[in-house]
Amino acid sequence: MGTPTYEIERVWLLSALPAIPAGAERWTIEQGYLDAAMGMEGRVRSISHPDGRRDFVHTMKSGEGLVREESERPITAEEFDRLWPGTIGRRIRKVRHRVREGALIWEVDEFLDWPLVMAEVELPHVSTDVTPPAWLRPVLGREVTHDPRYRNSALAFRGLPPVGS
Repeated sequence: MGTPTYEIERVWLLSALPAIPAGAERWTIEQGYLDAAMGMEGRVRSISHPDGRRDFVHTMKSGEGLVREESERPITAEEFDRLWPGTIGRRIRKVRHRVREGALIWEVDEFLDWPLVMAEVELPHVSTDVTPPAWLRPVLGREVTHDPRYRNSALAFRGLPPVGS
């Protein structure tokens, strides 16, 4: 596995897909969750790029909320194909839009299996001040950084939380 790092990330629900600025990267992602081991969340991910290229990644995460430990490594298509059947019943599909705003990269995920759109931004430090960009503000809902029901792994295992909760 790759060297563990810490992911510092804030996440918001969106009321709709925002007007994505020109120049944004667009990926289609399929990810599946492996059986938990030693309190770690494991996933495999296939990332399809508009030019037809595909990347495959194996990730392990632990922790909750704003700061989580993460270890990630690229894998081959063959390794992905071997691990993928072990994720049956624990998968998500989404289109990710990546937009650079100053020093930060905002990611807007449009889920393909549920009426759900979320935005996240990875931060260099816990105390980094975050102001959502103007293009995102019209659809910005509540922050769910500390709500484990909106982690991708929870969505893959249980689906969307009940409306209004």
